[in-house]
Amino acid sequence: MSEPGNIESSRELLLSAQKQGTGSTIKAFVKLSGPGWLQSAITLGGGSLAGSLFLGVLGGTSMIWLQLMAIFMGVVMLSAISYVTLSTGERPFRAINQHINPVLGWGWLIATMMANMIWCMPQFSLCYAALQKNLLGTALPDSNSSKLTVSGAILLLTFIVVQLNRQPGPGLKIFDRVLKALVGMIVICFFGVVVLMIGKGQLDIAAIIAGFTPDFGQFSRPTGTIAEIIAGLQTSAGEFWSGRIVQEQRAVMIGAAATAVGINMTFLLPYSMLNRGWDKPFRGLARFDLSTGMAIPYILVTSCVVIAAAASFHAQAPDEQLASSDPAVMTQSPMFDKVKKSLAARVQHEVGADAWSTMDEATQQAAMAALPTAEKQLALSLVQRDAFELSQSLAPLLGEQLANVIFGLGVFGMGFSTIIILMLINSYALCEAINQPQSSQPAFSIGALLAGLAGASWPFIWDGPSKLWLAILTSSFGMMLLPIAYITFMMMMNSKSLMKDEKPRGLSMLIWNILMGISVAGACAAAWTAVSDKSKDPTAGPVVIAVGVIFIIAVIIGFMKKKNNASADQAAV
Repeated sequence: MSEPGNIESSRELLLSAQKQGTGSTIKAFVKLSGPGWLQSAITLGGGSLAGSLFLGVLGGTSMIWLQLMAIFMGVVMLSAISYVTLSTGERPFRAINQHINPVLGWGWLIATMMANMIWCMPQFSLCYAALQKNLLGTALPDSNSSKLTVSGAILLLTFIVVQLNRQPGPGLKIFDRVLKALVGMIVICFFGVVVLMIGKGQLDIAAIIAGFTPDFGQFSRPTGTIAEIIAGLQTSAGEFWSGRIVQEQRAVMIGAAATAVGINMTFLLPYSMLNRGWDKPFRGLARFDLSTGMAIPYILVTSCVVIAAAASFHAQAPDEQLASSDPAVMTQSPMFDKVKKSLAARVQHEVGADAWSTMDEATQQAAMAALPTAEKQLALSLVQRDAFELSQSLAPLLGEQLANVIFGLGVFGMGFSTIIILMLINSYALCEAINQPQSSQPAFSIGALLAGLAGASWPFIWDGPSKLWLAILTSSFGMMLLPIAYITFMMMMNSKSLMKDEKPRGLSMLIWNILMGISVAGACAAAWTAVSDKSKDPTAGPVVIAVGVIFIIAVIIGFMKKKNNASADQAAV
């Protein structure tokens, strides 16, 4: 049998299996799969975890459909770029620069490298938190020296794994197995939690199934049990909480959808395929690989996290202290500091900003304590939770030790696998930026270390104002670039000069364009909402707007220059 690293024997196996029928083809697909699992390893990171948790907190199981739709749109566009790449054999960055617009090509590459280096930091932080809070406990002190030591060890391990993927061979086979094992561990950990909860009668199966039905009205109104609570409030209170929760709900829906496929993931797929020597006969394998290696693990894990979070935190009743109308008692609640901002805003909405500003602290706390329990329950729904709080909440159900191990391994696996892939993408991107082969040892290693060292420096950088600015700039630029990348892939698929005889025609082209059009529209809507929300920030807004305007102007200039060059070439002929 062929090995994934031996391209000629892999091609022979694939072509032979296709002649033998569907069963043999699927077996060959399973054996040769790989790039889809790389996509899974990066999409199942801290962003997906946080987004899924907050979806469950805000909407219960009613918003499971969102991530299903987001991954569908992502698979469509990744299938498109894989089709173009495998049909033409051209490196996408060079193809975009030559056939579409060099500004789009360089914008794609720069945004990818920015995202790799910035988002590597929270993954190191996530790994350390998993070790400290779930797996090793007090053995890891909360000090920068400890964080740097552990991060250095993680960097060394991930760098070794990344080197295995540098070129086809036995190392690539080991790399694939490591990534598949990590993704498998993540799936088993979170899926196992839901299975245990079902076995103990903790879940409403009918509600979970109903949650897979799309409901676009959730972008403009509360959902789940929270909607029922708001409906029982007086008009003024209901309007306040509805507006506040819808704003958070819309933001988390966009954020959760955006983490399904990021700008750097669109760079990873085509280059990981080219690095393996894949070409035209591998197009069917590419689609199978994306569906089974990326989409299915993503849907399983994110759905399970949403379900577990919904069971633990959705419309959670306040504890006795928080529910108390005595401010001295209420302020002793461990959740008071987390809901204080929301409760204060509610009172200020009722009495007016001027009256609120004249109150002393004791009077303000008394006004917050006097709010109905239902409103304190809604304030709790706006508290962002993390996986460690989720493991603690499920400890009575699963047992403290089991909950710690399951969530610790799952969260650590998410962070560790994502670091590997971010370093790998950065290697591909740097090689492209300086026009070096993907197997070029110096460029490949330097690219990986740029992302890895940036990530390992998280104790100093991923904190305070610097964290805020890095997150805003990178997420804004990435969100603006994602729909542009999608549009670029659509243009590549329809480009006769690029695709030549491999360009789909007739019904096939119509289906491709409909599916890509839906994905482009979804990405544009998400990007517009996300960027417009950030533009309202008085501090970050001007920067976000300036970045967007400068890039759009550059793209227009790029198209104009390309058109002028084409006209000059025709005149010369």
